[in-house]
Amino acid sequence: MTELIEVRVSNLTGLALDWATGIADGRELELPGAVRGRNNVVWCDPFVVKRDGRPDFHDKTRRKWQPSTDWSTGGPLIDKHLGSIHHNPHLEDSSCRYSAGPAGAGIWLYGPTALVAFCRTLVLAKLGDTVQVPKELLS
Repeated sequence: MTELIEVRVSNLTGLALDWATGIADGRELELPGAVRGRNNVVWCDPFVVKRDGRPDFHDKTRRKWQPSTDWSTGGPLIDKHLGSIHHNPHLEDSSCRYSAGPAGAGIWLYGPTALVAFCRTLVLAKLGDTVQVPKELLS
């Protein structure tokens, strides 16, 4: 069994942030290394194969899940949750360059990129100030 570590959402980065974002969005995920040679979190997209109009078998398509760094996975989350992003050019600290969040989030968190800021705030809004993530995802 995977050991879980409690982490403040505002400190999440990388694979741990990707994992927490998937959990907050209600996705089924697999850890890196569950399939040989994989070094990223994977979203298991369930589907049903039908034969003659009736369900024949269930399976999963495994897709890279990197919403904190890849706009092809993070961008649709922003749309899904009616999110907004704000660039903060007046802040000199590059770790706070953006703030973002889903609609209705009472507070926005900061991040070095728009996707990191949005993912952090989505996790905060859905799961709270701290989350438990698999220890092996912390770098």
